[in-house]
Amino acid sequence: MENDNIVPEKGAPDAVAQSGSVITAGQDAIHCLTVVGQIEGHQLLSSQTKTTKYEHILPLLASVEESPEIDGLLILLNTAGGDVEAGLAIAELIAGMTKPTVSLVLGGGHSIGVPLAVSADVCFIAPTASMTLHPVRMNGQVPGVPQVSAYFQRIQDSIVDFITANSHISAARLRELMLRDGQLLGEAGSVLYGPQAVEEGLCDALGSLREALSCLHHRIREAKQRERLV
Repeated sequence: MENDNIVPEKGAPDAVAQSGSVITAGQDAIHCLTVVGQIEGHQLLSSQTKTTKYEHILPLLASVEESPEIDGLLILLNTAGGDVEAGLAIAELIAGMTKPTVSLVLGGGHSIGVPLAVSADVCFIAPTASMTLHPVRMNGQVPGVPQVSAYFQRIQDSIVDFITANSHISAARLRELMLRDGQLLGEAGSVLYGPQAVEEGLCDALGSLREALSCLHHRIREAKQRERLV
């Protein structure tokens, strides 16, 4: 892909700065979505915290899906966790898209970053990047009643179901990794680096930008060919 062929999307600069941009290469138009820092949900985070706001991402994804000018979606991920329900909402929307989608994990995919990574049609991870798995938790004080524990369990079951439905890892193995002792300071969980994440079936392949874009262009060409045959 030649750099001279890459041009920014024409439109509101604020939207591009917050949510990504569209690049064109030959006949393909790809929306590049960056998901970084913590996923901000119903509670506002500190102004000193790098966040991705889910109320920005959800309508953006709907626009990408409906736009006849966009052929595919590239998702660049470097997440530090955040609101579980908000992150899962973004992942569910990506998983339901009909346009080709490819995700690339860079640096790290912490907690809710794992469902976001596997929500794409194909998930790449950089060899030195990591994915962190641990049980659902909540910061601050919570009521010590059985209903809270049951709620956490339902949320965790939803996350496990989503990950296993969109990757190649079994539910039993995923729960084992989430509850493993000795890897995370003061809590259960596992850190899987690039080759381990592929071996466990969370990611589809090792790679970086070149491999992710090549895969996405290939899937776009296949989608266009199917449309011509209909």
